[in-house]
Amino acid sequence: MDEKEKQVMYNVIQGFVGKWWNGSDLYPDPCGWTPIQGVSCELYEDGFWYVTVVNLGQVFDNSLICSNDANFPEQLFKLKHLKVLSLTSCFLSPNKNPVTIPVSGWEKFSESLESLILRSNPGLVGTIPSTFGSLRSLQSLVLLENSLTGELPQSIGNLVKLRQLVLAGNNLAGEVPITYGSFSELLIFDASRNNLSGALPPIVGSWSSLLKLDLSNNVLEGLLPMELGRLKNLTLLDVSHNKLVGGLSETIKELVSLKDLVLSNNPIGGDLLGTKWRSFIKIETLDLSNMGLEGSVPESIAEMKSLRFLDLSNNNLSGTLSGNLENLPCLKALHVNGNNLTGRLEFSAEFYRKLGRRFAAWNNNANLCYIAKQVASMPHGVKPCVQEITNSEGVSTVENFEMSEGSHDDEGSFVETSFGISSFVFNGVWFVLSVNVVLNVLHWNMSF
Repeated sequence: MDEKEKQVMYNVIQGFVGKWWNGSDLYPDPCGWTPIQGVSCELYEDGFWYVTVVNLGQVFDNSLICSNDANFPEQLFKLKHLKVLSLTSCFLSPNKNPVTIPVSGWEKFSESLESLILRSNPGLVGTIPSTFGSLRSLQSLVLLENSLTGELPQSIGNLVKLRQLVLAGNNLAGEVPITYGSFSELLIFDASRNNLSGALPPIVGSWSSLLKLDLSNNVLEGLLPMELGRLKNLTLLDVSHNKLVGGLSETIKELVSLKDLVLSNNPIGGDLLGTKWRSFIKIETLDLSNMGLEGSVPESIAEMKSLRFLDLSNNNLSGTLSGNLENLPCLKALHVNGNNLTGRLEFSAEFYRKLGRRFAAWNNNANLCYIAKQVASMPHGVKPCVQEITNSEGVSTVENFEMSEGSHDDEGSFVETSFGISSFVFNGVWFVLSVNVVLNVLHWNMSF
């Protein structure tokens, strides 16, 4: 290994870990028989080994941990063959040791750096430098869960080789720049949990290779752009917790590869009837909660055979709920609470048992009821159904829709009910008893 390269590497690690770290004594041959955890080297044509990976911070149990006064050392940019720089939990205190990303020096990595990861650094403050735009070989830019502020640099649009752009969990503001329309190789774009505003620009339709788009927990406004329908490979779309409006966009039906569709907590409005849900054969997660949706729940949702999680809660949906939802082979959770649904639930006791509290139908569904069959499998927060019964003398009472197996006859047999309401005849008139456990009621045919 070149001696100058070795000394630079020692100095860089000390800048992050602390001066107590004596690399020359502990690791005299860092690219050979005394490798350093988190540091990798490659052999180049000149016959020397050069540092290509620096991965520091709380990643593995034996990783080198950054010191409390860690900072970006100037000599970092002398590692001219560096391909990967990853710093996790290196800058922890925005008050005691706030650190900003260096503005200059990144141009020296323009041909080498392929991955830049700055993750879980609450002490990393300031803006994203526009000089990142000089990293022409960069394929992965991950600035996750830091304290970065300011707007998204337009210069990042120069990084045409990007396959992953993750900016989530910062305090970034402004709009998504139109210069980002050149990301033809981009697979993942995650700018969730920021303060991005404005409309989602039509340029997202040019990200033809995109697999995952997450812009949740921002303040985006307006409609979903029609160009979104061009993303034929998209498997995840999450724009929840924004201010999007305009009803369910026609463009959604074009997203044939979707597995996870999360539009919740937007004032989108409209209804579910204009979408051919049966065509979404791959969707596993469908979260349309708290969107101001109205109308009924279409039967076609019960034909989404890959569906595992369905959340339609906290809308203004009305009408009945299809019993065919029980036949979805993968369904693990069904939330319809906080609506105006009516009628009786046609699900079996086994369905309630399987989902447990993951079946949610309480709150506001006052006219929704279930058929009482087994006490242990009742849906939480939903009342049992009742019906009117008229005896031979024209007297009407109410009774459970369903009774467990039992019988009665004129000579004095019994009626066995499972839950809710039981009835018996006294002097030819049916009376109603409300009970909460299995009850055997003797039936006397008495006369006075």
